[in-house]
Amino acid sequence: MRVKAVSSSSSPSISLAFFGFVLIGISGGGNGVLLPSLSSFYHVGDAIIGLLFLVSSLGYFLSALSSGLLAERLGLRWLLGVGAIILLPGLLGFGLELPFVVLLFARLLIGLGIGIIETGFNVFITALPRHTTLLNYLHAFYGVGALVGPLIASTILALAWGWNSFYLLMLGLSLPLLLGLTTFFRPPASTPPAQEDEVVSKENVLSATLKLPVVWLAAIFLLVYVGVEVSLGNWTYSFLLEARQQGTVAAGWIVSGFWLGLTLGRFTLQALAERLGIGTKVLMYTCLAGLGIGLGLVWLVPLGAIAAIGFCFIGLSLAPIYPLTVAIAPRLVPARLAASTIGLLVSVSIIGLALFPWLAGVLAQFIGIWTLLPYTLGLTVVMLALWQYLAGNAAMSG
Repeated sequence: MRVKAVSSSSSPSISLAFFGFVLIGISGGGNGVLLPSLSSFYHVGDAIIGLLFLVSSLGYFLSALSSGLLAERLGLRWLLGVGAIILLPGLLGFGLELPFVVLLFARLLIGLGIGIIETGFNVFITALPRHTTLLNYLHAFYGVGALVGPLIASTILALAWGWNSFYLLMLGLSLPLLLGLTTFFRPPASTPPAQEDEVVSKENVLSATLKLPVVWLAAIFLLVYVGVEVSLGNWTYSFLLEARQQGTVAAGWIVSGFWLGLTLGRFTLQALAERLGIGTKVLMYTCLAGLGIGLGLVWLVPLGAIAAIGFCFIGLSLAPIYPLTVAIAPRLVPARLAASTIGLLVSVSIIGLALFPWLAGVLAQFIGIWTLLPYTLGLTVVMLALWQYLAGNAAMSG
C-alpha cells in the first residue's frame, strides 16, 4: 500500500482517531469501577456479571470477522461510521437501565461497535507514513482514556448520580465522533493493484499462516497478556473495595494510577530502551519481571500506599508488551505472511478480553476477590514461558 506523506489535511482525521481511542479507553477504564454497582442494582453475583465480558468479547470477535468485508464494500470512512452507529444503542441500553438480559444484547452491540471502530482506526493509521510512531501514540491515547475513565465513573458514583449516568455521558461523547466520521474524516488513498494482489493471495496466505505453530504460540501469548491487562483493569476496583477496604474515590484514583502507568509506559519505555541500547528481548524480560514483582508486592503487603504505587508500576510494566509482540510478529514468519500473522494475533487475543476476566469473576465469587493477584501472577508465569520460546524463534537484538 503506497501513500503520500502526511499532510495538514490528514491532521483532522488523525486527531479524530486519537479522540476515538480516548473514548474506547474511557469505556474500558470506567466499566470496572461500575461492576459492583451493576451487581448490586441487578442483584447478581460476580460470575453472572462476568457474562458481560463474554458477550462484549463476542461482539468484538464478530467485528474482526466482519470489518474486512464491510471495509471492502463500504470503504473505511463508512465502516467507522457503521461502528459508531452500532455503538450508540448499546450505550443507550445501559443508560436507560434496561433489564439485565437486555443489557447482554446491549453489551454485544458495544463490543461490536468498539471493535469496528478500533479496527478501522488501526487500519487508517497503518496506511500513513510514520505509522509506527503514530500507532504508539494511538494506543497511548487509549491509555489516556483508561486513565480518566475510573475517575469519571468513581466521581459519578460519589455524587450519587447513578451508574447509568456514565453511559449517558459516553453516549453524548460518541455523537461528535459520529459527526466527525461522516463529515471531515478522509482515509488515505491506496494503490489499486495492491488491493487486487491482496484479494488473489488472501486465502493461501491465511492457510499458510494457520499452519505455523509459532504463530499460534505468539497468539496465545498475546491472548494471555490481554487477559492480564483486562482482568486487572476491570477487577482491581472491586479488589480495592473488598480486600483492601479502600473508599470509593481512593479506589478510583488507584485504578487510574494503573492506567497512568500503562499510558506513560507506552509513551516512554520503548524510546528509553532504544536510547540505552536495550533490545527487544531484554526489554520484554524486564517488563515481565516488573509485572511479577508488582503483583507480588501488592499481594503480600496489604497497605493502601503500596497498592497505589504497585498498581501504577504494574501498568508501567504491562505497557510495552502488546506493541513489542506485534513488532516481532513479522520476524516469526516469511515476509508474505506478516500481515496475515498480525491479523491472526489480534483476532485470537480478543478471546482474552472475555475468558480471563470472566474466570477472575468466578474465582472472586466462589473463593474471594483476593484471588485476583495470585491469578494474574500465574498468568504472568505462563507469559514468561511462552516468551522464552518466542524469543528463541525471532531474530531480535538484546
